[in-house]
Amino acid sequence: MNRYAIITVGKTHSGKSTFAKELHHHLSNSHIIDQDNHATFINTYYKDMLPEEGPNVLKYVVSQSILDYALDYTHDHLILSNANLSRVGRSKLLDQFRQRGVKTILVYFNLPKQVLEERIEQTNRSTDIFRVATTFEEVLERQSVNEQEDLLPPTQSETDHLFVINGAKDTHTVISDICNIAE
Repeated sequence: MNRYAIITVGKTHSGKSTFAKELHHHLSNSHIIDQDNHATFINTYYKDMLPEEGPNVLKYVVSQSILDYALDYTHDHLILSNANLSRVGRSKLLDQFRQRGVKTILVYFNLPKQVLEERIEQTNRSTDIFRVATTFEEVLERQSVNEQEDLLPPTQSETDHLFVINGAKDTHTVISDICNIAE
């Protein structure tokens, strides 16, 4: 049986965390690694250690440590729930999995900006994950402005399997397809 890393790619409020939880429920022998949980932990207990500018290195170190542990001490499928919008960062992550013989699946959430704005307007999600931004609107705007730079949608050539979710109606089919591949 192949081991898979299922990596979500998408903007804020596109459904990545909800998808990861539902997939985890259907995919036996899987673990969710969600950077939002790591950010909340760090902001709760280690906020004074966060860098004031630049990348959130502490969050990435914590996430990488958890990922390394999961790779080294479990044989389960991994569901990575974070934006993964940077092609360079995504490539490094995918290379890690390839070097360890783990197959990859990218799930790209391609929802219209209007849908994301409506979801943000109705959200009850905590902003405890923020280091720099103060609102989800600000996060979405930053993700939208950076589309011309390195924040690009994934391509089939990056991964073993690529799925695109254009709306909530696609979620169940994609989960079913992933379960069929991984089990």
